[in-house]
Formats: sequence, C-alpha cells, structure tokens
Amino acid sequence: MVMKFQYAFLDFPLQVYPTRFLAPLISPNLRSPSFAESIMSEHGEKLQKVLAQAGFGSRRAMEEWIIAGRITVNGEPATLGMRVVEGDLVRADRRTIRVGSQVGATRILLYHKPEGEIVSRDDPEKRASVFDKLPKLRGQKWIAIGRLDINTSGLLIFTTSGELANRLMHPRFEFEREYAVRVQGTLTEAQIKQALKQGVELEDGLVKFEKLEDRGGEGFNHWYLVMLKEGRNRVVRRTFDALGLPVSRLMRIRFGIISLPPRLKRGMTAELGNSDVEKLLDWVGLTDRTDESGQDLPASRQTSPAHSEKSSHRPATSIKVKRRAGPTTLRKSKTGAKR
Repeated sequence: MVMKFQYAFLDFPLQVYPTRFLAPLISPNLRSPSFAESIMSEHGEKLQKVLAQAGFGSRRAMEEWIIAGRITVNGEPATLGMRVVEGDLVRADRRTIRVGSQVGATRILLYHKPEGEIVSRDDPEKRASVFDKLPKLRGQKWIAIGRLDINTSGLLIFTTSGELANRLMHPRFEFEREYAVRVQGTLTEAQIKQALKQGVELEDGLVKFEKLEDRGGEGFNHWYLVMLKEGRNRVVRRTFDALGLPVSRLMRIRFGIISLPPRLKRGMTAELGNSDVEKLLDWVGLTDRTDESGQDLPASRQTSPAHSEKSSHRPATSIKVKRRAGPTTLRKSKTGAKR
C-alpha cells in the first residue's frame, strides 16, 4: 500500500518537516538604521563587492570585468581596488546602478518548477522558461542557483546577489541537495551499498549518495529519497541509469538549508522575508561586520518593498529553512499563477 502525505502530487511517504518559528538570530543592537550605513564605511565599499551584491556576478567575475574595462564609475573607467560611496553612478555594460539605492537589496525567491520548463533566458526553440514566472526587477536580475533539466520538477532558488549565488553553487562548499526519485524497478541491497559506499562510476567521475532511502511504491515504479552534495549535470538520472534503473520522475525537495514548502504549488513562488535573508546570508558566511575577535557578525540587509506589479502575494506558511542550529519559517508570496 502506498501512503499519501502532504505532498498531494507525490505517491510516496515524503518527509514533511514541521513549521516552527525560532527566535531571531540577529540581535537588535546589531541592526543599523539603514543598509547603506551598515556596509558603507567612511572610505566606501569595494566596487566588485557592490556589483556582486547587486546581482551582476561573483566578486571574481566583477574583477575580471573591471580589468577588461567593462565598468565605469561616474563616467570614468573603473580600476581594480576602487571604492565607491553612496550616490556614485556605476555602469556595467548596459546596466546602471546608483550606489546606496540598489546595494543591499538582496532578494531570495523560491520557485516550484514544474516539468516542461527550462532554466534559461535564451532558447532558440522558444520553450517555456522559469524566468517567465518571476517578478520583474529594475536595475537587478534574478540569478538561478543551480539548474533543473526540463523533465525535473521541484525547488529552484533565485537571488539578486551574484555573490550569494556563487557561494551556494561553488563545489567546495558541498551544500546538500535532496531529491525524490521514482524509478522503474527496485534497487538491490548490493546496489544501495554501492551507491552509498563504493560509489557509481560515471563518464565524468565517481558519484556517491550521502543518503539513499527506500520510500516504497507499487507495481513497476518505486520511490527513493536521495541526498548528495554536488550538482553535476543530470547526476541523479545518470547514476540510476548506470545502476540499470531509468528515472521516470525526479523532484528536488531541498537545497542546502531550504526545503520545498508543502503548500507551494507548481508554478508558484515564495519570497524570503528580511530576517530569513539575513539568516541565510549568515549561514553561508556572507556577513559584512566583524567584532573585535574577528568573528563574523550578521549585518543588516533589507529587501525591496512589495512588488508594484499586478502579481498575487500572500503571507508565508510552512517554508522550512534548515539552519545548522535548526529550522525557521519564511514569508510566502505568489506570482505567475492565476487564482
């Protein structure tokens, strides 16, 4: 018998983490009146850091842009090591930001990707894109943290911070990815042991699952819960193919500390609230303040006000952020879906 859980669109016993409110991680005396004041020192902020926070790319990529002459500050070519202050006009290629207005507007969006959409802005075949469902931005852009292929559904995370995106996607940080996988057939004990211990050899190297749990099924289809710490292209599908069990359905349910909310339906988005953005940035080590001992302290970060576009939003419920010390709850919004 197959048990039904809160994920009504799944037919296996998927674990649903409880919704809990935790005490804020950020002490009130660490919160400054404005974001600009909290990160802008007397001598300004490094240009590449400002651009990364505004969603242009990673700091290293911005340094390469500066060297290549692709960035100007107040109409003058930028130089490596240059600092900018509030009010400076920065132009990178065809985009322009005013320092202090866009800096720090770090936004993080969760999207429940349905099958049939691609994670790309440019597609010669003009297929449906996940970016078509996201809120419009001015002076920034949504950056996808990782990808899901057209036949994979589940959690996608977007941010306006290039630095955050780079941190979450960089292989050396080994953030966990968890998937619900339905395959044609059943793994043997030997195959499970191989996937967890010895590893499965693919054309681009060995892969090991950190977790592989049998979640039951009936007939020819069988569900497994899989967790790994890498994001190679189609790695889950290719691993099961190598084990002789083709994947008939694949869904990502967790990335790092963020799980797919059970009430977030396909095609819907949920934006993290201000405090949860702070917590996530702190969790990945992207803090801007240090105390006398040199330890990182959370810096105040503000997200943009509610969208002025005609998109539906509602309070968040049941969005889990699995911090290293425990979970929390985020604010939920909805875009790109008709009521």
